[in-house]
Amino acid sequence: MDKPLSKMTFEMPPHTRLRPTPSPPPSHFIPTRTSKILSLDHPNLLLASSSKPIFRISLPKNRFHSISHARLSKPTEVIVDVENEEEEETSDLAKLKQKVEALGIKSDSCIPGLYDHLICPKCKGGRSMEKSLSFHISQNWKFAMWRCFRLECGWAGQVFADNRKYFPGVRQHAKINFSRSLTEKSLRLEPLGDELLTYFAERMISNKTLEKNYVMQVAGDRKIIAFTYRRNGLLVGCKYRTVDKKFWQEKGTEKIFYGLDDIADADEIIIVEGEIDKLSMEEAGFLNCVSVPDGAPQTVSLTELPSSEKDSRFQYLWNCKDYLDKVSRIILATDGDIPGQALAEELTSSPWKRKMLASELAEER
Repeated sequence: MDKPLSKMTFEMPPHTRLRPTPSPPPSHFIPTRTSKILSLDHPNLLLASSSKPIFRISLPKNRFHSISHARLSKPTEVIVDVENEEEEETSDLAKLKQKVEALGIKSDSCIPGLYDHLICPKCKGGRSMEKSLSFHISQNWKFAMWRCFRLECGWAGQVFADNRKYFPGVRQHAKINFSRSLTEKSLRLEPLGDELLTYFAERMISNKTLEKNYVMQVAGDRKIIAFTYRRNGLLVGCKYRTVDKKFWQEKGTEKIFYGLDDIADADEIIIVEGEIDKLSMEEAGFLNCVSVPDGAPQTVSLTELPSSEKDSRFQYLWNCKDYLDKVSRIILATDGDIPGQALAEELTSSPWKRKMLASELAEER
């Protein structure tokens, strides 16, 4: 059709039930190049086409309650007017684009509802011009949010089509859950060199165990160990450690147990407080072992674990809930020092406390 479609006429036999084409929640409008469709419980369906982007429509069920079967025995004209909604959403998108472009973010290639990786206008992606900015426009075009994942930058923010500073259902800056794609190449990881292999050998950790757990090092002159965090074999996070025990992690990644894939089929699991503890347990024959991602606290700060919506410190427990739910027993093998005892006490305040048994490990070798 040459003109924008605003209504459709089709024949409906008697006793035909009209139902709206379902659309996935929570957005009521999903961009598509197909026609506006109302589906019938009848094989004869007339489709109309449109020359402009239009939307799948979710109509209230009570729209058709007043239509009797007698009236449906003759041609029925159903009016579907979405021009106002199209204009409103086009206006919202234009406002968002104007606001983010004023900040230097080039969003022309971005698809609403998905995450895009762009050049950060603040740090320019560093020397390698890495696309380190994770950028997202909501599916309903009401807001946009972003974060740069370069350690030297970390620029983050969100804007809205209207003038509100906060959009219901969207977490504030520090709690925005971005989806970030990681690769060994993007993190500049390489196999362990002789110096770090010797470091692990002195701790009785073999090359076989290191390779199985994808322990690597950061390329460059500094000797930095990289403990890669994986879910179903995919790289989802990375924690770094120097020989003199300085630690840091990749920001904006999913928090999970280290060694999560090792407990996929386990009925009983062991939780330790560090990656090297997990590797040492594996050398001792305990393959059903995982490590917490953030080590042990200095003191007990929680007597009861917050809900998943409010909890940030123990988010890895909620992210691994399915694994914890199915096991019959959880052994807490923390260090015998004060931080180790504090970690064990905090973990036993979790919903899985009935499954937990506390133990102690000797001090790290």
